[in-house]
Amino acid sequence: MKKLFKLILNTIPRPILIRLSYLVRPLIAYILRGSQFTDPIDEKSFKTFLPYGYGTQRNNVLSPSTLSLERHRLLWLYLKNETDFFTNPEVKSLLHVAPEQAFYKRFRKQQNLEYLTTDLLSPLADVKADICKLPFEDESFDYVFCNHVLEHIPDDTQAMKELFRVMKKGGMGIFQIPQDLTREQTYENDSITDKKERAKIFGQYDHVRIYGKDYFDKLRSIGFEVKEIDYSNTLNQEQVTRYCLAPNEILPLCYKN
Repeated sequence: MKKLFKLILNTIPRPILIRLSYLVRPLIAYILRGSQFTDPIDEKSFKTFLPYGYGTQRNNVLSPSTLSLERHRLLWLYLKNETDFFTNPEVKSLLHVAPEQAFYKRFRKQQNLEYLTTDLLSPLADVKADICKLPFEDESFDYVFCNHVLEHIPDDTQAMKELFRVMKKGGMGIFQIPQDLTREQTYENDSITDKKERAKIFGQYDHVRIYGKDYFDKLRSIGFEVKEIDYSNTLNQEQVTRYCLAPNEILPLCYKN
């Protein structure tokens, strides 16, 4: 199964994968139903999760029901347990860049959200747009979510400036990225052109960098106040195991004051 999933991820374009997933997801969720692991997003349980990865495949990480990965489930738990994102009666505006399937329908149904999605290619995008030139007025959104996007963007500085520009004062952003916390400095190397080699070094063939610890300071240099939340370490081991979370993943919470 791992080889099959790796082949699918590396050969089928992502917009097509998104559409196909809606067809096969219910069948896979039915086959894998069980009680050992639970997706906190929909609270459904399974005997195992699916493998996932463009390069090295990670076992037991892709939820059969919501298609969430470790980072999605960690973010959901943080928003649910530590914020009023789901319960605040005041209607807030959310810009969701490259919207994830695990969240898309759920955020769309929230009565306390004015929910807008954007991306260049995703079929889930309301507005087709370049993150480096967003077609929105200054200070338009209370929340801006942009997760696992910046590692794809050659000019990530400009993208960060745009995220800062469209966020309201007092707003909050969450900008997750794949990160190597053993690196002090972010690593880029455009001379590596072989897709397999790029996947090996950067995690995916279409990633242009691997972020190090300096990612948070780069966000601060744009103007954000950044809180580095190691939320999985606040949970007990039973929760980390049951929800299939990755230890030591940092949630970058970004505020505009």
